[in-house]
Amino acid sequence: MSQLSMLAVSGSLRSASFNTRLAQLLAEVAPANCRFEVATLNGIPLYDGDLEEAEGIPEAVDALRQRIKQADGLILVTPEYNAGMPGVLKNALDWLTRPGEEMRPTFGHRPTALAGATPGAWGTAFAQASALINLRQLGVSLFPDYLRISGVAEKLGEDGASEELRDQLRKFVSRFSEFCAAGGGRD
Repeated sequence: MSQLSMLAVSGSLRSASFNTRLAQLLAEVAPANCRFEVATLNGIPLYDGDLEEAEGIPEAVDALRQRIKQADGLILVTPEYNAGMPGVLKNALDWLTRPGEEMRPTFGHRPTALAGATPGAWGTAFAQASALINLRQLGVSLFPDYLRISGVAEKLGEDGASEELRDQLRKFVSRFSEFCAAGGGRD
């Protein structure tokens, strides 16, 4: 298998975010054939058409867009807020599709996986379900497995990640890298 470039984007702005830590752990346990990076959404302003018209695409958006375009695989690591994906993640997706002709080169057929962690019991299932509407619109090649970590505070404690969690992440990112290497589900 040749070298793959993976990008995990954390959908949280919080500095001590479980989801940013989850993205970093995915990078740690990734197969040797993966060059893995983690990105956050810090610095991306709220989408405003007037701002776009007056100033163009913000630097933080353009930088993230370039990283996505260079990635063989994209993992969106989303928290769950009020049974949905956070507004900052939806906002970033909105910016990344501006101008409109950027949507297809950025997302079209890009192998994309959903992951997330929560202290609660459902492991971001609702956030991931709400993200599906947007990802279908963006035309990504969606990885059919989902990584949903519940009870994350215990699994990702002060002593670091449990071996059980590390093993679960290792299997997930390994299967996703195989999906990417095989063309991301494209015929």
